[in-house]
Amino acid sequence: MVTIKTQSEIKIIADGGHRLRQVMDMLIAAAKPGIRGEQLETLTRSAILNFGGKPAFLNYSPDPEGAPFPAALCLSLNGTVVHGIPKNTGALKNGDLVKLDIGMQFKGLFTDMARTIVIGNPTAEQKELIVAAKEAFLAGLKMAKEGNTLGDVGFAIESRIQAHHFFVIKELTGHGLGYRPHEDPWVLNYGNPGKGLKLKSGMVLAIEPMPAAGTSEIIERRDGSFVTADGSLASHYENTLVVTPTGGKILTK
Repeated sequence: MVTIKTQSEIKIIADGGHRLRQVMDMLIAAAKPGIRGEQLETLTRSAILNFGGKPAFLNYSPDPEGAPFPAALCLSLNGTVVHGIPKNTGALKNGDLVKLDIGMQFKGLFTDMARTIVIGNPTAEQKELIVAAKEAFLAGLKMAKEGNTLGDVGFAIESRIQAHHFFVIKELTGHGLGYRPHEDPWVLNYGNPGKGLKLKSGMVLAIEPMPAAGTSEIIERRDGSFVTADGSLASHYENTLVVTPTGGKILTK
């Protein structure tokens, strides 16, 4: 069921989102050559707790029969798109394309965000993947207004990714959130204008484009992470937002 959050709930989500953004800034600053995934995981846990929150991903499973995620941070390198486990990544090195994905519960409500960075000097392809993901998010954000549909949002995201000649990973999506880390609706990164759920003010969504350089196909590893089928690079950009009459308003800033 898709829920509408109250103004007081949206204020709490925005407060938590601001704190989560500060955690993300700390992670980006710490992501240097030689730092290990376990160290970034320790930083994530301590920072979230210091900001008065609880890690949203730690021991979380959207499927009651699935294995719970063992970390507060999703740390995904290069061809790993999402759900990388920090203890499995080893030390970061120059040239790594790094996806940082974090979530937090604050006063009982959830926020979620992700960024992609490069360790050292980025290649032209890495730069463009990062730009494509952010532009696709902003295109989706603009369409996340009352009266539009999820198809409008998805089409805007897909169009920006394709404009960069990258591939849309269709099996991984954004989602609703607030009361739980994942709620209805699923927010696809592709779609048809005018189709799908009609948006209403007060819906809280996580929009998260994930463009890939070589293919839209992904493979799930035994640890639950997802990688591109051909090993090509992928990026990820995500914010929590609320639908308004004039467009999406970012709550993780």
